[in-house]
Amino acid sequence: MKQILFNFLLLPSLYFSQQADSLGIKAVDEQIPAKILPQEIKTKNIDDVVITGTLKPVSRSKSPVAVEIYSQKFFQKNPTPNIFEAISMVNGVKPQLNCSVCNTGDIHINGLEGPYTMILIDGMPIVSSLSTVYGLSGIPNSLVDRIEVVKGPASSVYGSEAMGGVINIITKNALTAPKLSIDLMTTTWSENNIDVSTKFNVGNNIASLLSLNYFNFEKRFDENKDNFTDGALQNRISIFNKWNFARKENRQASFALRYLYEDRFGGEMQWNRSYRGSDEIYGESIYTNRVEAFGVYQWPLKENIITQFSYNFHDQNSFYGSNPFTATQKVLFAQTFWDKKLGNHDLTAGFTLKRTSYDDNTPGTLSPDGFINEPMKSPIVGIFIQDQFELNEKNTFLLGYRLDYDKIHHAVHSPRFAWKFSPNPYHALRFNFGTGFRVVNLFTEDHAALTGSREVIIQSDLKPERSINGNLNYIWKIPAGKNLINLDASVFYTYFSNKIVGDFDTDPEKIIYDNLKGYGISRGASVNADYAFDFPLNVNLGITYLDVYQKFDGENEKSQQLHAPKWSGTYAFTYRFANNLTVDFTGQFYGPMRLPVLPNDYRPEYSPLYTLANIQVSKSFRSGFEVYCGIKNLFNFTPKDPLMRPFDPFDKSVNDPVTNPNHYTFDTTYGYAPMQRIRGFLGIKYILK
Repeated sequence: MKQILFNFLLLPSLYFSQQADSLGIKAVDEQIPAKILPQEIKTKNIDDVVITGTLKPVSRSKSPVAVEIYSQKFFQKNPTPNIFEAISMVNGVKPQLNCSVCNTGDIHINGLEGPYTMILIDGMPIVSSLSTVYGLSGIPNSLVDRIEVVKGPASSVYGSEAMGGVINIITKNALTAPKLSIDLMTTTWSENNIDVSTKFNVGNNIASLLSLNYFNFEKRFDENKDNFTDGALQNRISIFNKWNFARKENRQASFALRYLYEDRFGGEMQWNRSYRGSDEIYGESIYTNRVEAFGVYQWPLKENIITQFSYNFHDQNSFYGSNPFTATQKVLFAQTFWDKKLGNHDLTAGFTLKRTSYDDNTPGTLSPDGFINEPMKSPIVGIFIQDQFELNEKNTFLLGYRLDYDKIHHAVHSPRFAWKFSPNPYHALRFNFGTGFRVVNLFTEDHAALTGSREVIIQSDLKPERSINGNLNYIWKIPAGKNLINLDASVFYTYFSNKIVGDFDTDPEKIIYDNLKGYGISRGASVNADYAFDFPLNVNLGITYLDVYQKFDGENEKSQQLHAPKWSGTYAFTYRFANNLTVDFTGQFYGPMRLPVLPNDYRPEYSPLYTLANIQVSKSFRSGFEVYCGIKNLFNFTPKDPLMRPFDPFDKSVNDPVTNPNHYTFDTTYGYAPMQRIRGFLGIKYILK
């Protein structure tokens, strides 16, 4: 008992999904024992994917951390050109558009804003800070083998910034990838996407995957007649090259490079490049250059020691009207860990180094006197330890602790605890607890600070945010006919202190940032259900309830968070005909969400209930070809009046008492959904295995 209590004080770590892929783990199926199954389904698998929840490969059913796994095939039910749009198919995960002009966005998990979501590529923290704004749309779906989602605290392995959850994008393995893959798609809005990848071998033990993605959308639409583009024009190219090495005893070695360039514009219909940065015609023009490198190497030793590393360089040159924003960021990350099994204990220990260099043209990188430019350089070193052990066949624990240190905030402690109770193969209960710590790069994470005409006020020296998070997950597999109904339910609760919030209400001409004098709460519940009928119909349904708010000291009323709907959900229906013809009907629905309105605003403070639905018909052939077509935004929903005063974007007449008695200002932050109306799409694929 003393040993258990001692381990409890250590508290745990998060799953590290890359290792299942990088260690070449095969899928392990757990079969329901025949003695508790009807005859017709006694060979039905209930666990068909191997993942890592704890820096070591385990089957999904054995992991004490609740992990959701989505294959590339799942996202192909609604084809999109990038991960940012595709991830909307996951219940409880919401791609949020933060600007109605340039369509910048971030990804919310369980109602928490985008900066609380850590996005990894092959287990490496590639997307962060500056790249959370435009880097997400530059990740093409063609790179994806699968995506793993962990909702809730993930601090003790990935670092303390993973306060809301982790999205890990697992790229294809060059050793097993198809020899050639081509995917061409276009829409009636002239959105053209090209994905081409090829795989080649160098000898018997080395394989390389080369992938090219090109997306072009340059046709201007203004169907709501506000003289602003309804969708941000984009010209984007992404080149990806990954090398995998087959080694003795299945030791891992891989290395990958990716380059991204994007030219993005949104603004008045008559804008051209000659107006870039001027105050004559409003436009938001963003040039992005980005380089990424990452890899993994397992040392040729008796002990299991693995090193992982990543580096990214991000350069942004942009104008929001006449406001310039230029920024560069360099992030170096390295991690080495040791894995050892002692009896029924699986021990993992390691250390990390993360060095970030960031510079921009905002007050955020000025010296305290405001006269000298001082780029931010923040090396952080960390150590972590975790122990996963089984008390018995029904109870599994994961306990861990992480310590980070930097010169500004000194020691940062990140404990975590996970417990799984499974009385039989039909039921599994998981409880996760953890803490979070986050330092804010204000201007890179809040697009509202850059766009429009509001003045940005930083009220005081901002302190780091802290959080305590708990998550309870229950999985129930119900025999129904020859198949299983899979129910996955969760409840979650996060308490924030020092939460940094933007005050849009006190002064309509300002955004005032300060640490919250009080506390913030994010709580709710979600349920997923899927079932494959005896006839060829698969159904996947999800619903999430959220209550996200801030409570200020001395006030009884709570302030609901912006862009956090109380109710939301996803749905996907797939029907397969006998002749390889498939019909997919997918979509999301969102309940009313609070929006940033101005005083005396004529626009509603809450959005309506709406759904974004899509339908696709696809036909596959034995030759490797597949043809698909369909309709996006089937019910033709778009927000009403997303822009305030689009006819005066530079606020030249904002103080005119006759034409603007309420002193409205140009505002781009009200939009809550895409402005793109109903449109068709057509595509063709070819895969040579």
